[in-house]
Formats: sequence, structure tokens, C-alpha cells
Amino acid sequence: GGMQYQLEHHLFPTMPRSKYPALRPILMKFAEENNIPGGYRESGEFEILIENWKLYKRVAEADAVPGAPYSRGHGQLAAINLGFGPAAGGLTGVSK
Repeated sequence: GGMQYQLEHHLFPTMPRSKYPALRPILMKFAEENNIPGGYRESGEFEILIENWKLYKRVAEADAVPGAPYSRGHGQLAAINLGFGPAAGGLTGVSK
């Protein structure tokens, strides 16, 4: 659980989770007073899970991005083989 407190977690990652419910009204007030686009958006845990699965499905079915390293079934090995990974010297601006 706790997915309904993602904003709180990302703003205050070291704060104990037990404090998130008390933080929520403060963030809601801040969003309203500062006209944050979309305001403070709340979603239930089930809604969040459904939205995540929809996103995963769209990403999995999307066409490949031209120029992106091949990774389906090969993971990081493909990036290394193509010279994009650190093991292949793919990092720039790093002193050896």
C-alpha cells in the first residue's frame, strides 16, 4: 500500500510514512493557493494500479524509437554491445 501518497513521498522521501496523512491537507492547501495546474490530484490505490497497467501496456505495444538501442530480450547487454553502456566506454566527460 501507500501508492496514494506518492506525491508526499517524492517531496519528502525521508519523512516517515505515518506522517503522510497529516501532510496531505497542507499540500492540498498549497496547491490551491498557488494555482498549481491540475491541483492536488487524488487517486485511490485500485485506480493507480489500473492506470499503471494501462501505461505498461501502451509502452509495451509502442513502436520502437528510432535510434534507441535495441533492448527487447537483451537488456543492458544490447546497450553494451552497441557502445552505449559504461562498460563499452559509452560515458563521456569521465576522466580515466
